[in-house]
Amino acid sequence: MTSPAQWAGTPSVKGSSEAVKMALLTTSLIGLQFTWGVEMTYCTPYLLELGLTKSKISLVWIAGPLSGLIMQPIVGVIADRSKSRYGRRRPFMVGGTALVSLFLLLLGWTREVVEVFVTEKEAVREATIALAVLSIYGIDFAINAVQASCRGLIVDTLPIPKQQLGSSWASRMVAVGHLIGYGAGAIDLAKVFGPTLGNTQFKQLTAVSALALCITVGVTSWAVNERVLVSNGKEEQEELGGMQVLQTIFKTATNLPRGIAAICLVQFWAWIGWFPFLFYSTTWVGEIYLRYDAPAEAKEAGDLTGQVGRIGSLSLIAFSTITFVMSVILPWFVKSPEDERPGFTPRPPASIASFVIEVEKFKPSLLTTWTISHCIFAASMILAPFVHSLRGATILVSICGISWAISCWAPFTFLGIEINRLSAPGGQHYTPVHRASIELDSPIQLHLNHDFGESNTSSTGEGSGVYLGIMNLYTTLPQFVGTAISWVVFSLLEPGKSPELAKEAHPDEHNSTDGPNAIAVCLFIGALSAAVAALSTRRLKRVSNY
Repeated sequence: MTSPAQWAGTPSVKGSSEAVKMALLTTSLIGLQFTWGVEMTYCTPYLLELGLTKSKISLVWIAGPLSGLIMQPIVGVIADRSKSRYGRRRPFMVGGTALVSLFLLLLGWTREVVEVFVTEKEAVREATIALAVLSIYGIDFAINAVQASCRGLIVDTLPIPKQQLGSSWASRMVAVGHLIGYGAGAIDLAKVFGPTLGNTQFKQLTAVSALALCITVGVTSWAVNERVLVSNGKEEQEELGGMQVLQTIFKTATNLPRGIAAICLVQFWAWIGWFPFLFYSTTWVGEIYLRYDAPAEAKEAGDLTGQVGRIGSLSLIAFSTITFVMSVILPWFVKSPEDERPGFTPRPPASIASFVIEVEKFKPSLLTTWTISHCIFAASMILAPFVHSLRGATILVSICGISWAISCWAPFTFLGIEINRLSAPGGQHYTPVHRASIELDSPIQLHLNHDFGESNTSSTGEGSGVYLGIMNLYTTLPQFVGTAISWVVFSLLEPGKSPELAKEAHPDEHNSTDGPNAIAVCLFIGALSAAVAALSTRRLKRVSNY
């Protein structure tokens, strides 16, 4: 029989109120999402400008799912067993951030770096493309280590009753990161910074992104104190080798508890839909503008990459604004999964008890809300091939902000609760404490009590890294499917260079814009997958108590 894990200290977050504590705990996600936003907004038009075809770019974006497939589970397993005196997650957050910043700057200045070593024109072009692709891979691999650690830190730090609150705060910070990132992309940064951070919009964005990530991860790392693992309580060898890490991941992935398996299935179908949206929607909006709405002088003005990025960013500003508003408002109107478990009775103050209890009857469950979010996304993206105006494209992208807010919140709430239920005494059983008020306690004690005799809401979150990593497998595997779909669609519909953007890199070539937009077709296929995700979400209700 193995002994339980032994820990030193208790997790805590600096701050005088619940809101401040939650904000500091999730601040790192602002910089993280800013960086993802810059990559997803500008890298596709940047690579198109360098001369890559859309079908080849779809293969470049294998970097995202490949890095997630490899890095997040491995980092999760290793971090779960880490005995660093700085905690299990923060060393990976800080180290990964340094690497991401380095590769961001390399991506922004690829041509300048290449020209130091190569002078022949065609060789410079080919080497610039190769170094840009290498930089994207470096960013994706490093940022996945940061993301795995940031999410794991939230699950580790919060007790079960606060998992939904933590996930909703994380969703808000993701929206803020998107909003700031797309806002920066929509501004002509050259007019703001001059040549200080580079002579192009793309260079300046990569520099700002690197700085933002360093600051936000630094704030969370400073504010959060982790427990330190003293002994993992297992009789087997303390140090994990490469094969042991893979065996741990495989064993866990093939023996998932029913609830976690159902959550992962939903993520699989949902992310087949989200992949083309997140990576190509900015380019799609910009291409719609150039194809249908742009005046002739705009097409002749040059820097089409910058134009596409700025126009696309404006639509994603609306998307991120709606995401942020929804992530703030919806938690007040949606039942927490904890509230739906047997034995829970809300106890509001007597003065408003009748009103609150009446309102509670009409609140949808988080599960129902998640299902509706898939339907909203599907209904929006199924219209993408029929849009012929910048306004129409912007409206569809904006509406998806509702679905994204819930998608950044719901799966992590359910997974956090499942993980902590499994690590609590009795494994599968959890009964929430009857709270004195349905209002949030303020300030809360952001620490876990490991004397299980005193509280049945305590948890260790011991397996949070590996379970979060496995859910990420179900987020990244569909991206391979999405990449394959994109490659086929782009190869069939736009086998040459982007008809809207090719003129800048290849002014002598003629490229027709009369055919269907290939990205719109990919978005349509993603909508069909989102409809399957909605059906899969209903299955989660049958296998869990939500």
